[in-house]
Amino acid sequence: MSGTLQNAEYKRIIGRLRSARLSRNMSQQVLAKSLGKPQSYIAKIEGYERRLDVLEFIHIARRLDIKVQSLLFD
Repeated sequence: MSGTLQNAEYKRIIGRLRSARLSRNMSQQVLAKSLGKPQSYIAKIEGYERRLDVLEFIHIARRLDIKVQSLLFD
């Protein structure tokens, strides 16, 4: 699993999620609360400590009101 967390493509996708959150002036706390999770959930994802699965990725993208495709492709 640690290989996935260090993968450049994975880091790029997580970086795009983080950028989308920041561009909406949304804190980790607010995003996490909207997902019914603790703030540490988002911190661990953005810090590459926790692997994000596909469904979690989709839920976060929806909370950020951003299309999944825009996060995956250039």
